[in-house]
Amino acid sequence: MNARDPNLPLQPDEASALGRFADAAWDERILPALTDYVAVPAKSPMFDADWSAHGLIERVVRDAALWVESRRVPGLRLEVIRLEGRTPVIFFEVPATKADASDTVLLYGHLDKQPEFTGWRRDLGPWTPKYEDGLLYGRGGADDGYAVYAAISAIEALQAQGLPHPRCVGLIETCEESGSYDLPAYLDVLRPRLGNVGLVVCLDSGAGNYDQLWLTTSLRGMVSGVLKVEVLTEGIHSGDASGLVPSSFRVMRQVLDRLEDAETGNLLPGFFHCEIPGSRIEQAQATAAVLGDEVWKRMPWACGADGGPVLPTTTDPVEGLLRRTWRPTLSVTGVDGFPELKNAGNVLRPHTAFKLSLRLPPLVDGHEASVRLKALLEDNAPYNAKVTFHPDGRAGALGATGWNAPELSTWLEDALNAASTAHFGAPCGYIGQGGTIPLMSMLQQGFPAAQMMVCGVLGPKSNAHGPNEFLHVPYAKKLTAAVAQVIAACP
Repeated sequence: MNARDPNLPLQPDEASALGRFADAAWDERILPALTDYVAVPAKSPMFDADWSAHGLIERVVRDAALWVESRRVPGLRLEVIRLEGRTPVIFFEVPATKADASDTVLLYGHLDKQPEFTGWRRDLGPWTPKYEDGLLYGRGGADDGYAVYAAISAIEALQAQGLPHPRCVGLIETCEESGSYDLPAYLDVLRPRLGNVGLVVCLDSGAGNYDQLWLTTSLRGMVSGVLKVEVLTEGIHSGDASGLVPSSFRVMRQVLDRLEDAETGNLLPGFFHCEIPGSRIEQAQATAAVLGDEVWKRMPWACGADGGPVLPTTTDPVEGLLRRTWRPTLSVTGVDGFPELKNAGNVLRPHTAFKLSLRLPPLVDGHEASVRLKALLEDNAPYNAKVTFHPDGRAGALGATGWNAPELSTWLEDALNAASTAHFGAPCGYIGQGGTIPLMSMLQQGFPAAQMMVCGVLGPKSNAHGPNEFLHVPYAKKLTAAVAQVIAACP
């Protein structure tokens, strides 16, 4: 297997062979497995408090583990690790076939899912997989149940072509959509087994288009939680109480005004901002030149007041990229205390509760932001109302810190461009992402010298977490082959 000189770059016929292997793997093995996976509502613990009793996370973990073991990759060892009271992880390792390789490649993904959400196309559903025109619809396939299957297939592709590779380990968690609060405990347990990690391949990110390989250069952090305002112990006839009893909704507005400028959407406290590195601004400019107005036009805009689409906060592609990757933003993702419209009588409600999602710039500490946000929202409540903010996550894991990629080494930059050109016909693109992957910050602290290949299949309109989520299978095939080629180039 090591007869080939491992220091030589891949030849065109070798890259083509990787692509053919990935195509066949997806058609014959990965797509059927993912179809079964999509059908399982394995919601993350934040959205299914009884996840252990329901056994759905256990099912997708078992299915993935059995699939990996069925591939009979030479030397592969797999273990499902379960710490008491925590969601399980899959850990696998494949020994090096490159004689002089000293580093380890760590491949990461997750199997837990976001909840259903509403608005799915009539013939689709979150747990009803449907493959149509190269797209696999359903919750979780792209975000990112495919990762473990693609990771193993990338290693298989190399071995099938006799292409040497370093030692590879896989870490597949089931708590990512809840902020990965179980992951630090597993990293502590697994650290001696991870080895000297030289390259991290994270398959939980996105793409600017489906025409080239995209490397994620930054991720936002996040603080999420429930903000609740209470003014009464029970609802009161609005004709009797309104005007005298302060509306809990109006108090909520006043509290949120401390955090956000309602007219512009800008976050007011300076702590939630950071200076954007010049290199990231330059990358945004380069990416904007590629994507143009698709930066904002790709969104599913509603019909506006004049019959045209609702407008974005900016139509400048560079500023649009920076707003969704390097500037803090508040979203309200859920409400409580409101009856359905059909049951909304003339009652002044006793409380209003909002689920807040505060996206943080990559360089802002998530835990400290959580502490400051709680104090900002709760202190000196209007009318002495009872205002509480309960951040999501467990004690010690409140708030997720974002991530800014380390400088690319020459070998990785060359490998990314070569792989993108070989499998997509275009050089690698660079883009920040607005989402959060808590593992990346943890790994960068634990392995500061490691290179990071953060990538994924979440491209335009794939709509992770929302209705009609899909996995773009043609892109996933090429990504799998590109990952294999980069692993082969790892020193």
